[in-house]
Amino acid sequence: MNKANRYKSAGVDLEKANLLVEIVKEKTQKISQRNVISSIGGYAGLFSLDVSQLKNPLLVASTDGVGTKIKLAILADKHRGIGIDLVAMCVNDIITCGAKPLFFLDYIAMGKFNEKVFDDLIEGIVDGCEQAQCALLGGETAEMPGMYGEKEYDLAGFVVGIVDRERLIDGSEVSFGDVVMGLSSSGLHSNGFSLVRKVIFDENKLSLDHIPEELGLPLGEVLLTPTRIYVTAILTLINKGIKIKGIAHITGGGFFDNIPRILPKNCKVVIEKKAWEWPPVFRYIQDLGNITEEEMYHVFNCGIGMIIIVDKTMVDEVNTLLKALGEKAYILGTVERHLEGERQVQLI
Repeated sequence: MNKANRYKSAGVDLEKANLLVEIVKEKTQKISQRNVISSIGGYAGLFSLDVSQLKNPLLVASTDGVGTKIKLAILADKHRGIGIDLVAMCVNDIITCGAKPLFFLDYIAMGKFNEKVFDDLIEGIVDGCEQAQCALLGGETAEMPGMYGEKEYDLAGFVVGIVDRERLIDGSEVSFGDVVMGLSSSGLHSNGFSLVRKVIFDENKLSLDHIPEELGLPLGEVLLTPTRIYVTAILTLINKGIKIKGIAHITGGGFFDNIPRILPKNCKVVIEKKAWEWPPVFRYIQDLGNITEEEMYHVFNCGIGMIIIVDKTMVDEVNTLLKALGEKAYILGTVERHLEGERQVQLI
């Protein structure tokens, strides 16, 4: 065997790795790369930071992945939505601080480089960056035979944003009488898929092609719906002068773990369960898996992907703005005094 091919024989194709860089270069031409002063393929990404309009700028950063939803994407051979999910999980986290995303980076590891899968993932990442109004600054790819199966992959995302300290949203101003509003999710987003897979595949032996009567669509299509990105909605509210006191991204841990992260210790939220209707996929999974309502609210978003807390005088204006943006919003409940021993999230 030619010595030059020894690495390839071990499962790593350097020529294909270089081809993947060219794919990224091509895809990033579709989005605004303003302030990016480096090209894809270098050792590091360079970004020109303009803080001329900010009095006291703060950089805000977050990193996340997509989790076991990837296993469904591999099974269905549909990967573009996973790229959107990756961006969404990161940018939706920093927007809770009121931070505008500046740039995004990705890390993609595969058991064996697959040009089509990679192309779909990057297409989704580019779409997500476009929705989030941020640049794709760069990333990293790795071919890791032995670590992942030939068709397996994993990915992680990293985002950096900016906010003026005076406009930072951290929940510290949340007070009694404030109103809790919820922005609708696009479905499961990227959480709870270990339970979903157990219920659908292990316990009920269903396939992604199965079309439940309750859903009217193949399971694969419903479950792989990409995560909704809330950047434009939240930034629009802020730029229109809406005082948002707290924002919670409803991800892993559902309502019970995420909302308390933005509440002062003396506050709790009381949410009316009748304020919105669960999208059919959540009732379907609950019934199929015999899951308690309590656990559903603890694992899934149940149709609410983002929660904002505002003064009661702002509610009508917030509703009007969100409706104009195509966002479906609900008045979920209010902020009340939290007593020792109580949960900070009560669903009634």
